[in-house]
Amino acid sequence: MKENKLYSYAIVLLAYILAVIAGKYTLDFLHLDNPYVEMLIAGIVATAIVFIFSFLAGNSSMYDPYWSVIPVPIALYWIWNAPGGNDLRQLLVIGVILCWSLRLTINWIKSWPDLTHEDWRYKKLKADTGKFYWPVSFLGIHLFPTVMVFLGMLPVLPAVENKAALGIFDIAGVAISVFAVILEYTADEQLRKFRKHHLAQESNMDKGLWAISRHPNYLGEILFWFGLFFFSLGSDIIANLWTGIGFISMFILFRFISIPMMEKRLIRSKDQYQEYIRKVPAIVPRIWK
Repeated sequence: MKENKLYSYAIVLLAYILAVIAGKYTLDFLHLDNPYVEMLIAGIVATAIVFIFSFLAGNSSMYDPYWSVIPVPIALYWIWNAPGGNDLRQLLVIGVILCWSLRLTINWIKSWPDLTHEDWRYKKLKADTGKFYWPVSFLGIHLFPTVMVFLGMLPVLPAVENKAALGIFDIAGVAISVFAVILEYTADEQLRKFRKHHLAQESNMDKGLWAISRHPNYLGEILFWFGLFFFSLGSDIIANLWTGIGFISMFILFRFISIPMMEKRLIRSKDQYQEYIRKVPAIVPRIWK
């Protein structure tokens, strides 16, 4: 079992090293006037590499680390190509992204056993789509989240290019992002401890942060991308408001796609979950009773 786990992680590591290399060569090859378009194309190429590994392994969960891994090289590339930007701001931006990335990636490592495991949502999609599964997997499981990550990273470019001294928006960006990472970590650890001591599948987590939000980990995730958005406002508030598309897209993804899909399954497996839905809000805690 241990050998299988090490082998699985080695395959995943190889896939992402090759994906990052392919993305970098794509960026070197492209000579476009728009760095956003260049990065989007490079992201699609990197995603295609990961997809090839998913197909060969017969397991779309090969893509799962992409969400937490790829933002780091994206940020580093933009920083490297923005030498005129404020060094301290660049350090703060990459610092919060690294903290978030490490936490989320470590959480994935703790929860992913090996290549024999595949996310239940992917299995359901495979059963529903049959022979069309792999095209659907590329578009829905691989490419769509890649676009979402790209949208979330939109504020990073104007932030790292900004030459001005640090201001209130940078302080807000750090505060919100760090709070978000702590919130996600706390929520995940509370859930992990609960699952360890409640083996019955029908048991429902409604303690700690989970007593005020049904998905506090998703709340933390949305807040992280919201924090990145604040970094972009320091150079020009009006001009960079459009980068808020990133965290808005994240909210829509979690609130109207991920949560309904997950809760539909939870309602079937946990008798008390309907009552939990009635009492506890999906994401944002109520500030009044």
